[in-house]
Amino acid sequence: MNKTEIKNFLNQLSKTLNRNIVIVDFANVDRWQDSTDWPISIKKLGQLNKYISQGKKYLRRFYYGMDYGPKDSSKLLLPWSEKILKQAQCSGFEIVSKRVKYIPDDKYETGFIKKCNLDIEMAVDLIKEQDNYDIAVIFSGDGDMAYVCEYIHNIFNKTIYIFGVRNHIGKELIDAKSAGIIKDILFVEDFEYRLNLNRR
Repeated sequence: MNKTEIKNFLNQLSKTLNRNIVIVDFANVDRWQDSTDWPISIKKLGQLNKYISQGKKYLRRFYYGMDYGPKDSSKLLLPWSEKILKQAQCSGFEIVSKRVKYIPDDKYETGFIKKCNLDIEMAVDLIKEQDNYDIAVIFSGDGDMAYVCEYIHNIFNKTIYIFGVRNHIGKELIDAKSAGIIKDILFVEDFEYRLNLNRR
């Protein structure tokens, strides 16, 4: 996407700022930095979302697995996990979270694998909030999102945009775009220049 196309896209979204829902799948977004030279911080995501959604806070949702460490009894977030949570809150997101699970697995050097999948929560919220938005902007390249995208497009006639990074978009999402379910797939690194400007 070139600068003119980005400007046109953001201008189009500006007409419906109060009717755009933003879904940030942080577990997926956090891996984007492995594929781009641009550091994708939570602060930058918050800045970008100011161009996308300015409605009620619940229309800007940040899905995050909170890490309390391997002890089930622990009630204190690990410092790095607490930092991410605070950054998301300060960036204007409503947090949707659950506890990270530590599952014993001898194949790993640590002796466990960490899991926290929020796909169901994202899907349920997109359906539950269907009266409150017209356009869904989803920050995730996870192909599992294609199913709910198909549902909200076909049943509720929602317009859907996917934000991801190049080479990290699930085939199911690409197929959904080809089928006309997803309006467009956008690459977050193309928007770097916009975040370096203090004007529209």
